[in-house]
Order: sequence, then C-alpha cells, then structure tokens
Amino acid sequence: MKRDKSIELLNRAVNDELSAVHQYMYFHFRCDDMGYELLSELFRRVAIQEMMHVERLAERILFLKGEVEMIPSHPVAKLADPEKMLEKAVDMETATVADYNQWAQECSAALDAASKKLFEQLVEEEEVHQDQFETELDNLGKFGANYLALQSVERSKHVATATPAASAE
Repeated sequence: MKRDKSIELLNRAVNDELSAVHQYMYFHFRCDDMGYELLSELFRRVAIQEMMHVERLAERILFLKGEVEMIPSHPVAKLADPEKMLEKAVDMETATVADYNQWAQECSAALDAASKKLFEQLVEEEEVHQDQFETELDNLGKFGANYLALQSVERSKHVATATPAASAE
C-alpha cells in the first residue's frame, strides 16, 4: 500500500469537507435570519453530516500514521439569495462526488482498499446531499418566492404562538 498517496487524498477531502461545513453553516445562519426555517435546518443538518465526514476521514488518516491537515480549501461565499445558496450547494456536492469517485480509484491503484471503500461510502452520502439541494432548488423554481414565503409564514406563526418560558423564581 502506498500510504502517502492515500493520506494526501484523505487530507484533501478533509479540507473540502471543512469548507462545506463552513459554507453550509453560513447558509444556515443566513436562512434562519431571513425566516426560512426549513431551508435553514437543511443546511444545518448537512453541515453536521459533513463534520461527521471529517471525523471519519481523520480517523483513517491517523490509522495510516498520517497527520490530519485542518485547512479549509475554499473561503465562505457570502451569499444571501436562497437560490444562489442552493446552486452553490449543488455545485459543491457535484464536485465532491466527482472528486471522491476519482480518489476512490486512486486509492485502489495504491492498493488501499479501505480508503477506497471510505470514499465510495462518502460518494453515496454526498449524492443524497446533492439530491436534497436539487429538490429544494426545483421547488424554488416551481413555486418561486411563494415557496420561501410559506416557510417564513410558518415560522412566524410558530414564534407568535410559542409559550414564553416560565420565569425563574
């Protein structure tokens, strides 16, 4: 097994996953601020799943006796338009799927079946994220601003009817 090549690829994946965590958390904060609770929750949930990917990749790097490099590969794109956020998310997931498929093959060529399997598992999970973002983008295209307005109205109704916490005595 050629550990150095696998460690290099796994670290590239760590860096990309960290970028995704940062980007999706930024989108989560922005959507939450705009009252788009469902979209905000989707970005938050995917960010947490990406954090779990970082953990799995780091564990593999350490098993291979490598050093985990925790350097996001891209800066956060400061987008406020939900459609642009979803387009960015689809682009990120599409690129990740392509990279991980390629890197699985490179790990196979380096005789590292376990890293290959990890990349293949991550491809499946990233495809789910891609599908979720594409579905939201499709809904936005079909229903327009009304789709987001309904999310905002639902949140406002929830906030307006929430019972205030009991005061401490």
